[in-house]
Amino acid sequence: MKLTISKNELNDAIQQVAKAASIRPAIPILGGIKIDVTHQGVTLTASDTDISIQSFIPAETDKMVIAKVEKPGSVVMPAKFFVEIIRKLPADDVQIEVGEHYQTLIRSGSTDIQMVGLDPEEFPVLPSIEENEVLQLPGDLLKSMVRQTVFCASTSEQTPVLTGLLWNLTEGELKFVATDRHRLASRIANVKTPPGYRLTNVVIAAKTMVELSKLVPDGAGLVDIVVASNQVLFRLGHTLFYSRMLDGTYPDTSKIIPQTFKTELVLETRKLIDSMERAYLMSREEKTNIVRIVTLENGAIEISSSSSELGRVTEQLESIRQSGEPLKIAFNSKYMLDTLKVIDSDQLIISFTGAMSPIIIRPADHDNSQYIILPYRTTN
Repeated sequence: MKLTISKNELNDAIQQVAKAASIRPAIPILGGIKIDVTHQGVTLTASDTDISIQSFIPAETDKMVIAKVEKPGSVVMPAKFFVEIIRKLPADDVQIEVGEHYQTLIRSGSTDIQMVGLDPEEFPVLPSIEENEVLQLPGDLLKSMVRQTVFCASTSEQTPVLTGLLWNLTEGELKFVATDRHRLASRIANVKTPPGYRLTNVVIAAKTMVELSKLVPDGAGLVDIVVASNQVLFRLGHTLFYSRMLDGTYPDTSKIIPQTFKTELVLETRKLIDSMERAYLMSREEKTNIVRIVTLENGAIEISSSSSELGRVTEQLESIRQSGEPLKIAFNSKYMLDTLKVIDSDQLIISFTGAMSPIIIRPADHDNSQYIILPYRTTN
């Protein structure tokens, strides 16, 4: 194998696929990036068996030569070192030549680097997915839906299915749900789908969705999504992102959402964030993150937190609107802050059915997202 390729194009593609290479591989080949060179271009692939990312660099584009291929071939390079080496090469072009036993010479400017490659035949084969039906989502919508839900996914492997993001799609309404049993986020969007297209109980690991989001370009360009029996393929231009679905049935979370409320508050989102951050500083020191809200007769609310060593924070915040019964409630301030920071509305509605019932948080100007936080039982 021998070629000369643009360093910038190669570096960009490597940075994308390297996210799928195993950091601590059980076998060395899973810590590598496979390079396949043909006269049409260069294909880079990395896989840790849970996710696989493949990026294609065409030899020519818009009459500009990106890669000159003298001899096609394949090799697997150790990802950790290959990524760093290519990024730090001095010249605009890189020459890569693979000899016997996958001994690889990398040349750029006056720099010569020799590396030991691995046998590409040992590299895992990418999943085979039939593209019968393709769902297309605008990239900015996909990124937004992930950002507004993924933080509620569980980080505990005791219930693996809860470490994922649930996708359901019925009659053109796509819904993402994430929960760790202490809080929940849901986000819906109306999307164009093939006739009769449905998705049920598609669960993809939250950390995988975060990595995917980093690859999705900003803007409304479409992302192609193909769902198979246990794999999902995302196509982003010349990049393919494969993810294995999580096994198990996601719990029915609809039953925990109250339908009637005893108390409702309408508040300014920014002011509540600022107030909650001040209260969090104190509650964080106590290792409990507990913050309390008390409704006041003048239509305001009192937000407070305390630390046995440092002291107490108390402040009042004016409500835009307050209705229903008086309320005292305690909750995890970090959970509340995580939620407030993804709400895309200047005002929000917080609804309560009692001091020990779920807290419901919604944007005031649309019904696309909904958040639930379970309260704390406190002694005072």
